Amino acid sequence: QMQLVESGGGLVQAGGSLRLSCAASGRTFRTFAMGWFRQAPGKEREFVATISANSMTTYYTDSVKGRFTISRDNGKNSVHLQMNELEPADTAVYYCAAAFGSGSTRSLDYTYWGQGTQVTVSS
Repeated sequence: QMQLVESGGGLVQAGGSLRLSCAASGRTFRTFAMGWFRQAPGKEREFVATISANSMTTYYTDSVKGRFTISRDNGKNSVHLQMNELEPADTAVYYCAAAFGSGSTRSLDYTYWGQGTQVTVSS
């Protein structure tokens, strides 16, 4: 089992920044690919970013490229999402998730999920 706990969400004005963190416990964190997903009201959960177990590979959905950065610290069992130039369209509940093997853009490939943290961007 792995437990994931997100933090760092909040209310920010458009153009501002937030840094989300996800603390992992219970399993060998360094062997898992990690991802961030988000779900806006009335919409399906969507992929945001993923990072491989060794941090060598990252991938982002087009709408956040150049604005968001995913990173991880295997020594501290944590993964982060730095979000800059936030837009109202980024408003959602953000979830971190852990996947066996390679990272993926598909939520069904992730085994463990956190409870989510709310990000609200005002215009």
